[in-house]
Amino acid sequence: MTLKNKTLVLPLLLIALASCNTPLNSQKNTAKTVVNATVSNVNKQQSENNSIVLIAQPQGSSLIDTLAKAKTLLQQNKAVEIQLSRGTYYLAEPVVLGPEFSGTAEAPFVMKPVKGHQVIFSGATLVQANWQRHNKQLMKAQIDAKNFDLLFINDQQQVRARYPNFDPEIRIFNGYATDAIAPDRVATWQDPTGGFVHALHRARWGGMHYEISGVDSQGEVTLTGGFQNNRSSGLHNMYRYVENVFEELDAPNEWFFDKKNSTLYFYPPADLNLANSKVTVSQAENLIELRGSINNPVKHIHVQGITFTQTKQTFMKTKEPLLRSDWTIYRGGAVVLEGTEHCQISHNTFTELGGNAIFVSNYNRAVNIASNEIYNIGAGAINFVGNPDAVRSPSFQYREFVELDKMDMQAGPKSSDYPANSRVYDNLIHHIGQLEKQVAGVQIQMAANITVSHNSIYHVPRAGINVGAGTWGGHIFEHNDVFDTVLETSDHGAFNSWGRDRFWHPKRDVLIDIVKSHADMYKLDVLKPIIIRNNRFQCDHGWDIDLDDGSSHYQIYNNVTLSGGIKLREGLDRRVENNIIINNSLHPHVWFENSKDIFRKNIVFGAYKPALMKIEKWGTEIDYNLFTRQKSLTASQKFNTDQHSIFGDPQFVDAESGNYQVKKDSPAYKMGFKNFAMDQFGVVSEHLKAKAQQPKVPNLTNNETSGRHGNAITLFGARFSSVTTLGEQSALGIPEISGALVQMVRKGIAENAGLQVGDVVLYAIINDKNHKIVSNTDLRDAYDKTKWQSHIKLVIVRNQKEQTVLLTY
Repeated sequence: MTLKNKTLVLPLLLIALASCNTPLNSQKNTAKTVVNATVSNVNKQQSENNSIVLIAQPQGSSLIDTLAKAKTLLQQNKAVEIQLSRGTYYLAEPVVLGPEFSGTAEAPFVMKPVKGHQVIFSGATLVQANWQRHNKQLMKAQIDAKNFDLLFINDQQQVRARYPNFDPEIRIFNGYATDAIAPDRVATWQDPTGGFVHALHRARWGGMHYEISGVDSQGEVTLTGGFQNNRSSGLHNMYRYVENVFEELDAPNEWFFDKKNSTLYFYPPADLNLANSKVTVSQAENLIELRGSINNPVKHIHVQGITFTQTKQTFMKTKEPLLRSDWTIYRGGAVVLEGTEHCQISHNTFTELGGNAIFVSNYNRAVNIASNEIYNIGAGAINFVGNPDAVRSPSFQYREFVELDKMDMQAGPKSSDYPANSRVYDNLIHHIGQLEKQVAGVQIQMAANITVSHNSIYHVPRAGINVGAGTWGGHIFEHNDVFDTVLETSDHGAFNSWGRDRFWHPKRDVLIDIVKSHADMYKLDVLKPIIIRNNRFQCDHGWDIDLDDGSSHYQIYNNVTLSGGIKLREGLDRRVENNIIINNSLHPHVWFENSKDIFRKNIVFGAYKPALMKIEKWGTEIDYNLFTRQKSLTASQKFNTDQHSIFGDPQFVDAESGNYQVKKDSPAYKMGFKNFAMDQFGVVSEHLKAKAQQPKVPNLTNNETSGRHGNAITLFGARFSSVTTLGEQSALGIPEISGALVQMVRKGIAENAGLQVGDVVLYAIINDKNHKIVSNTDLRDAYDKTKWQSHIKLVIVRNQKEQTVLLTY
């Protein structure tokens, strides 16, 4: 049964307490009044700002009663602070604070622990488990709980029954198997209904999640879901696993809950005394919600010093599409802010969460998220996402667009229903996205003027920082330390952005015409430049800075990139200056003729690595850079760039320790380079600095790569090269580094079939079967096998869309 006498349950009735809409005076009484308003006998406390202090306990209805008392005092224009006594507050439903809980600038309404007390807000509930032996390995117990998806034994999260078994040494999903839902395996399951299949997107653009609804006559599982990526695909054929199937309960620490019979099965490890263990199960998705509106916002509430933990998973609710990015989202988290002004979430710990940590949704102003630690969570860390109703002429899917003659051409947002003028400062974020993979340490979309400063972000499955669209610019990213990124996905960066705003179009030729005829249209959405400065980025599985489709109006300066270099896909008005690009270079992809891009005064290790750059002149100015090798400079100058650039030893002060400032005799000074601080990256709080990891300092190398290996071949009157780099994969928008790229088409077979430069051949269809084209050699082999037929069908990708062409010899 549920231990209700030890469980604090906050009913949604509290919402009514928080939404009576009684007006508050702008100033509250801040006289030195101390009131012991505790539910139990606790010593009187006094706040630093002379507010009335109310003490809450974790037992019974203490917190509910204390909040009700606080509301009454606030209505009397008193300044109030709630201090929480030590212990775990088990919340079956969230604490909802409406406008009536607002404080003032002089006396904010504060919720924090009593000094020296450890306070935990848990989304779980305690359950009584009378364990009995089920078989040699498994124990079972009847429990009074429903609809939970996380089990904790002695506050340690356990593993829901899965195949393959959990392995902490395997980076992707901690274990994956091609045969996770193969019919032979499915045949061993009595009833997999209610199980889940987790997989990467086919192109590894995040994750996909499905619920098993049954098994069909062919022995295949039937699935619902897959909406967690806004550019949905089928399951990745390798990176997948299944969970919540009873027959897969075969390893220590695994569990399964039989809902029909309310029976919990558990495989205890040998060293666990299960009879004396505490058992908790997740019940709540959100723990604290600050909820107001544009016209009646919640103001001046501070939430401090609390540990948030054990919330439910939300992956099957992650389905709201964002603006033409790869993201869908769920507007939930351990802490949710909507309709707030001048609220602060600081010095908290977020861990062992099923979903997001913090979600800042729709209208919010002057939110301060500072000095928190966020780790070991199922989804994203800090999210700022506005209301799409505030966007002019929005499009949601990648291939959606609004015709120019129907476009709202007014600049800026339609309303103020979005986050703005807020700060993310001094947060330690790591080991996030343990289940959902399209996540970030900080995600921003449909927001303005968000400053992200002095955060340490690492060990993430995708981007450390992601900007989902240009709307509405003004963000500043500075002094962040972002590394060990894109660990489970692909085609991404430590810093990643999209810019598929109003000017952007999925058809390349149309997009080019729009940019020519409406050169400044990008400024309708990116009202102020987005600034990336004084950061340290590292991504071994993509780019350190990845400005993807349409990203425009950026200023990028004084950054150290340790591994993946800087990628600029098609976009406008990017100024990249005074950066140090270790062991890599600039990756220009499919630029516009008049992009207005500037790349100068940078220290560059390798030759530029262009992808599908079909223009003669790159940007406004690509020059005055220091290359570390003459070979790199010479190769780059072949692109009609860098006529005034030079090569030489940068003369770093101490590269082995990561100090890339240059000495006084460095040739970089001749190019206008200026030193910037190398000791200002990441968190600044002493307790967080003591915990924060540092990126591995790379060995300096001048190894050059050609960008494409192997010789081109000529077939069907066309020239094909092999796709061999991540840059080519990204620029072409194909699922993996594979295929034969059309470089040139002459009159003849290829032209008659409609092949075009930039097409990528993925498969040859021979005898009604797809034969994968990994390289141009595979294409030649396919031709040799079909010459006798005088024709061949090819599956190609053009503008990131598959189609079939027939070539007749």
